[in-house]
Amino acid sequence: MRSDLVLAAAVSVLAAPAWAADAGAGDVATVDEVVVTSRAQRLYRVETTTVGKVDADPLDIPQAVQILNAQLIEDQGARDITDLYRNISGVSFFSYAGVTFRGFRQDGSGTYYDGLRGDPFIGFSVPQVFNIERVEVLKGPAGMLYGPASPGGTINYVTKKPKDQFGGQVRLIGGNYDRLGASGDVTGPLLADRLSGRAALFYEERDSFRRGASSETFIGDLGLTLHVADDLDLTAQYTAYDQNLPGNRLRGVPVDLSGNFLTDISWNHNEPSDFLKSSAEVYRAALVWNPDGPIKGDVQVRHFDAKEAQEYHEQRDLLDTDRNGVIDTISREFRDQRRANDGLAFGGNLSADFATGAIQHRVLVGGDWYEENTSLLSRTAVDPTRGGPVPNLSITNPVYGRTSGANYGLQARPYTRSATASRRSGVYIQDQVAIADRFIVVGGVRYDSFKDRNKVNGVAYKDNDLTWRLGAVFKARDDVSIYGSWSNTFEPQAAASQDVAVGGPFAPVTGEQYEGGVKTALMGGRVQSGFAVYRIVRENILQTDTTRPPVNGRNQLAPIGEVTAKGVEFDLSADVTPDWVLTLSYGYNDTKVTGTVPGQAITNAIGDRFVNAPRHKVGFWTRYQVEAIRTAFGFGGEYVSERVGFDRERVKPYTVFDASITTTLDFGEVMLRVDNLFDKTYAASGFGLRNGSFPGEPRTWFVEVRRKF
Repeated sequence: MRSDLVLAAAVSVLAAPAWAADAGAGDVATVDEVVVTSRAQRLYRVETTTVGKVDADPLDIPQAVQILNAQLIEDQGARDITDLYRNISGVSFFSYAGVTFRGFRQDGSGTYYDGLRGDPFIGFSVPQVFNIERVEVLKGPAGMLYGPASPGGTINYVTKKPKDQFGGQVRLIGGNYDRLGASGDVTGPLLADRLSGRAALFYEERDSFRRGASSETFIGDLGLTLHVADDLDLTAQYTAYDQNLPGNRLRGVPVDLSGNFLTDISWNHNEPSDFLKSSAEVYRAALVWNPDGPIKGDVQVRHFDAKEAQEYHEQRDLLDTDRNGVIDTISREFRDQRRANDGLAFGGNLSADFATGAIQHRVLVGGDWYEENTSLLSRTAVDPTRGGPVPNLSITNPVYGRTSGANYGLQARPYTRSATASRRSGVYIQDQVAIADRFIVVGGVRYDSFKDRNKVNGVAYKDNDLTWRLGAVFKARDDVSIYGSWSNTFEPQAAASQDVAVGGPFAPVTGEQYEGGVKTALMGGRVQSGFAVYRIVRENILQTDTTRPPVNGRNQLAPIGEVTAKGVEFDLSADVTPDWVLTLSYGYNDTKVTGTVPGQAITNAIGDRFVNAPRHKVGFWTRYQVEAIRTAFGFGGEYVSERVGFDRERVKPYTVFDASITTTLDFGEVMLRVDNLFDKTYAASGFGLRNGSFPGEPRTWFVEVRRKF
């Protein structure tokens, strides 16, 4: 079935130029002209978001919100979410798809698609944005709306849906590191006033600046929307992802305590025969009821099935083979891992607008249910110092291709298996009250239950908890909001920590935030800004309880850890003139351990600081359109302050700049983009002395030719 759907998408995409030609050359010219004259007006502005489960003006939400729309994603040439972190205050790169979010490390627990759980990019894969319409970011705890999650914030990916009006685009791309790719998408009516469709394909391959590494990515996306009635739509979507990454899984490049790379950033601990391969399929169906009246609702279901295979050499010990005090070699082990995740999610919302006297209410009632199964098969071959066959690798003068995973005899060894089943369900109610056109009060509560089960030994743990959100907004003017909020969230403890043999089970980790700020949409919405001050306290973090002796040789745990994050954020999106747009984000964060026990350390903490948590981060992007030559010039940059790595190594601050030129010709648009304009060598994050620091990409460039219909 999957091959038939992908073939149908390919036929539709390839047919797009012919379909456009039937519309007439004059229509195409008109659309191209709109692209030229209107892009710099309202370019990055977003006036509605669904991150609060219902359509809302960001000014009416009593928490910091950022929305990255399709135009910003396109102008910055983003291919995956890591290309967009610089636009989000309070978010910086940690590793792979993981981030530091308001001081806390987060991987997949705060990721949602169209409001539902189920991240198809498992393990060490990174979310792609080809089929993403916008990225919505809700800062701070969001347990009342989304259930158990980390307290830093929530990222909601809104996928592209079929449209009733015909449109399409074809793109070709080429760049350094042998980068080549093509993509196309087409959408429009299939049956007048009844059925709309969308089909899209993406393919791109490129080498890496790391030796022997490369990537090959394919995405196929299909969608149908049936207009059941004037106010009732049924949408079905299917997306397939395939990614092949030879010479991966990539770790960092070894560094010293001062944060200096010990060799060139092209160094790779993997052999060319190593690889990471991932694939996923996602199915989604949504029924949306959107009448003109006061009651609206939606129900959706989403299923994903993802697999990831890895065979790679992992760094182990730094060695001084010449005994001259200089690290020159690293020992390695070889890992063969197979991951599989599948998840099924249901969700629904019903909102009603009504009045009680002079007070306007918008009541939201909803619920969601999610179940995910994960499994890992793994086997390992070790280095000679531990009796294994895996050879060491020189750091300063590596020679590749002399060995591979086929040389270690792993085929005769059984896999070690681990597997878990997790279930999350919740119901919630929220009332948004508007008083005298100037005051908005929001209050909501959610009840969650969860169950985690180790599928290998059968040990299971279940519990429940309440979360809430209280907030108030004062509209000093229609375009200025002053707000404050109090919200919380929780995270179930790791299943391995719930064992009674270590003192379990334990209550969840909790997170609570106080936040206040100001939002604007001045000059008719041309200047959108947000200023936020926050304080987050995270409690019930498990640590070894040194007041209790080990039982049967196992340390006893206790929920005695506490972390406090304080910060300030500022975001700006402004149409400075009809041809000039500017975005700016700044985040300050101070996250410290505020409760622990002597001799114990909280995970990811180094002293009272946290790994890869910068105090300061700045990102900006500006674009100026010169109408006379139908060309736009873009320029942006990012600054991340000093951080600390897992082994207390320094992770140096860095500043990098990017630039682009986009010109409109008779046949379409051509964009030249250059990242890391001045070819700066820098560490994007630190991962310890052994695993090294993740180097940022050196200067890269690409040319993209695109034709819109």
